[in-house]
Amino acid sequence: MNANGFGTQVKRGVIEFCVLSMLNRREHYGFELVQELSRVDGLLTSEGTIYPLLSRLRRAGLVSPEWRESTSGPPRKYYRLTPEGEHTLDDYRRQWTLIRDAVNTLVSE
Repeated sequence: MNANGFGTQVKRGVIEFCVLSMLNRREHYGFELVQELSRVDGLLTSEGTIYPLLSRLRRAGLVSPEWRESTSGPPRKYYRLTPEGEHTLDDYRRQWTLIRDAVNTLVSE
């Protein structure tokens, strides 16, 4: 695997964590998540990634959708974390800290 393939695999693994973190701060609709992630270097993603992810999170009970009217177009489906989503995010944060620290230890030696 080359460095580009490595980056793709890492990104795929952390997008869910990033989306849950964003939804923890406030409710978002799908395309808004794509836009915000794309503003962060290295997290450029597409609707083809986000919408299936949001569907999986909904089926897992981690997010709850709600349709709302929009002043600039058709209604939008906004997503918010459920209590189970908040617990899952806490678990992700703990695991991320452990993994990040372990990798930093190994690659800095």
